[in-house]
Amino acid sequence: MITLYAAGPAYGLPEGSPYVTKTEIHLMMSGLGYQKVPAHPETSPKGQLPWIDDDGVKVADSTFIRAYIERSYGVDLDAGLTRVERAQAWTIERMVENQLGWANCYFRFFDFDNFEKGPARWFDGAPEAMRQDLKAGLLDTVEANLKAVGIGRHSPDEIVELASWSLTALSELLGDKAFMMGERPTSVDAIVFAMLAQILTPFFDSPIRRRAEGFCNLVAYAERMLATFYPAFAPEVCSATLKAA
Repeated sequence: MITLYAAGPAYGLPEGSPYVTKTEIHLMMSGLGYQKVPAHPETSPKGQLPWIDDDGVKVADSTFIRAYIERSYGVDLDAGLTRVERAQAWTIERMVENQLGWANCYFRFFDFDNFEKGPARWFDGAPEAMRQDLKAGLLDTVEANLKAVGIGRHSPDEIVELASWSLTALSELLGDKAFMMGERPTSVDAIVFAMLAQILTPFFDSPIRRRAEGFCNLVAYAERMLATFYPAFAPEVCSATLKAA
């Protein structure tokens, strides 16, 4: 039994971390048994979630977890795809993780209302006298990371524009297909859905969410993925998302 260490449900979603969602869907796709355990990033070998423990073998980072699953259990999450399609899927994954995700992160942390009802709540269990310092430290860390990847060096309007270009690309690539690479979900759908769910959840408001709501095929795709992999959440979250759209 694989143990998946996760953030847990949050923000009206079955999982608060898009990268944990990615790994969980990969585990579902693989058909492997697993148990999901809430954890803090500090418990991870790389200081981030997700990570897994497979009978004493510890693997961190969603991309390397996928590689471990496929290598160790003979699973191919992209079975049926051509070499070119596999390359396209990898390119889409990198755009979503390395650009769109960081753009959304900016408005999650540096919109005051979003931060206070979202990431700031991570410190609710800390002594009250420490909370402001903990929140300030978190914001400093995120700001440094955003500047390091480049997103944090742009104005909010420019960040929205960058996100819009990625959303447009996803919409065009999806077209009228059920999933990103065709009529069945493959590995890339795990992260595309995970990031879209984080953007579209009505729990947070942002200009990126409003842009995303304008892409009807992306909204329908997120609903489809949610209903496929998290059916218990689908009625509530999807109706709220579609209503917002």
